[in-house]
Amino acid sequence: MEEEVVDYRVDDGVATIMLNRPDQLNAMTDGLMSGITSAVGQIEKDSSVRVLVLTGHGRGFCAGADLVGVAGSPTDKGSSSKSTADPDPGDTFNTAMRSLMNCPVPTIARVNGAAAGGGFGLAMACDITVASRSAFFVATFGPNLGIVPDMGTTWNIPLRVGRARALGITLLGDRISAQQAEDWGLIWQSVPDEDLDTTVSEIAEKFKRASPDAVVRIRETVNESIHNSFSSQLDLEMKHQAVLIPKNMKAGAQAFLEKRVPTFSGDRRG
Repeated sequence: MEEEVVDYRVDDGVATIMLNRPDQLNAMTDGLMSGITSAVGQIEKDSSVRVLVLTGHGRGFCAGADLVGVAGSPTDKGSSSKSTADPDPGDTFNTAMRSLMNCPVPTIARVNGAAAGGGFGLAMACDITVASRSAFFVATFGPNLGIVPDMGTTWNIPLRVGRARALGITLLGDRISAQQAEDWGLIWQSVPDEDLDTTVSEIAEKFKRASPDAVVRIRETVNESIHNSFSSQLDLEMKHQAVLIPKNMKAGAQAFLEKRVPTFSGDRRG
């Protein structure tokens, strides 16, 4: 694992991936993205993990791709520079994004500062996104770099806010405050800076009691809804219910009748 650029730790069922290039606002490199993939790989093997928190060290969440190498490299076809614009679906950037989107436990983005370009994509790849009030989001791809937005932003942003706002976000590249992001439904919640850790911890505690199998199936079902007809969506729901009802519903019903919070097993999707 690339420990110098990604700090991975597990504490009482909560895994934390901290991007650790604070002097560069945690800008993305091959090493950093490989570190994310490696960390998710460890989560896949560690059944004690119930939730993943993704955040950045220092005053930024993630400034997107590290452009220093790109700006200083040749522009001819022989250039070997790596950026988030690399179309190879097997590259380290897309591999990391797929690992996050398919993580076997629920994921929380703790956005503690700027989430720009590809960093915007990282924040959108998590199930729940919580940002401090001083944080902001900006899609720098088109207006600043002349490229198509990537890192899954063209999929996740329209899914969250609709076509009109997605086009405004990606074509204009305006800075979106955390409060505006919450108002638009781009993120789950924006909170005062001093409340960020408490809020993330409270959400993590809820996920620790949840069924990882149910969470992942809910994620999949919501994501598939944009492609399905109503009838197809009903069928998909019933497909998952056939597994989850016998697995979880009795425990949930008992907890309801006993007026307590249910705690489900940590069994993951088989």
